[in-house]
Amino acid sequence: MTDTQWTQLLAVLRGEILDPLPTGFIIDCPWLPGWCNTPIADYLTSDSIWLEQNLAAIRRFPDTWFLPGFWSEFGMCTEPSAFGAHCSFPRDAFPHAGIIIRDIDDIARLKKPNPVTDGLLPFMLNRLRWAQPQIEAAGHKIRFSVSRGPLNIATFLMGTTEFLTAIITDPEACHQLMRTITDFLKDWHALQRETFSSIDGIMMLDDIVGFLGEEHWLEFGFPYFKELYDNEMSVKFFHNDAACAESIRHYADLGINLYNPGIQTPLAEMRELCDHRLTILGTIPPRDVLALGSPEDVHRAVTDLLAATPDRSRLILSCAGGMSPGVTTENLDAFLHAAARG
Repeated sequence: MTDTQWTQLLAVLRGEILDPLPTGFIIDCPWLPGWCNTPIADYLTSDSIWLEQNLAAIRRFPDTWFLPGFWSEFGMCTEPSAFGAHCSFPRDAFPHAGIIIRDIDDIARLKKPNPVTDGLLPFMLNRLRWAQPQIEAAGHKIRFSVSRGPLNIATFLMGTTEFLTAIITDPEACHQLMRTITDFLKDWHALQRETFSSIDGIMMLDDIVGFLGEEHWLEFGFPYFKELYDNEMSVKFFHNDAACAESIRHYADLGINLYNPGIQTPLAEMRELCDHRLTILGTIPPRDVLALGSPEDVHRAVTDLLAATPDRSRLILSCAGGMSPGVTTENLDAFLHAAARG
């Protein structure tokens, strides 16, 4: 994000209404390589291709905000790799991390990784160090420390069904796992902030929050997320595009001020549930409308959302969730045109 875009984002978080209404999108390996007609493996492993594709997006769509912006990543393998997960990288499919906790007793033997040296994390930081002069020459800065959330990482290490079952059958062991992951993530975000002084935001992505009822969210999620969002960052950004009705009322109490939801709960209902304390980044369906619809469908969906939302405060128009594979330039143009017309 440019300095101007960052200043505008902070204004939106304070409740100010911008004209035109801002737009923004989470972009990473599910969308950018396909948009540039490049295999995913090339995007993930070539610093120059990664940089050029991110620069191509900001040049083609200069008036929208891309979040977190120049996201250095290795897909879902990023954080699990630091714990020693086996990582698979198909040529043109999404990376996958293998399970390493096969028995509940394995949790006690799990060691907290060192983000300075372990897994793919040093390569993430090194890519950003290399690219930083070129990012800044383009008028942008590295604004966010980024990670998956602790519940999400726990399910990668253990398996989703296995972890969700274990919070019932072995709650103490699950708390131990969450403690180890949270301590690691605190170190990881601190390292990113120490490496890049321009960082003034934190972004975490954790869809597993949406798989928990309120009682289990408050026990196994809330206290650990609270620690991770307990910092001086100006922007505290959270993505959960699974269900949020059981948890969204608690997000602002964590310090979160920017939320990217899914399509399960209408915007008006989310605002009521959170007492309008969150800026919402959304909420056009990312696959069925933005990726699979026509430009006319996209334009209509944005127009209908605006017509149903007389209060434009704390709203950044986007899709619900990150940018889906297959979203075309024409559909993005239709989205931005409808947003600009208000």
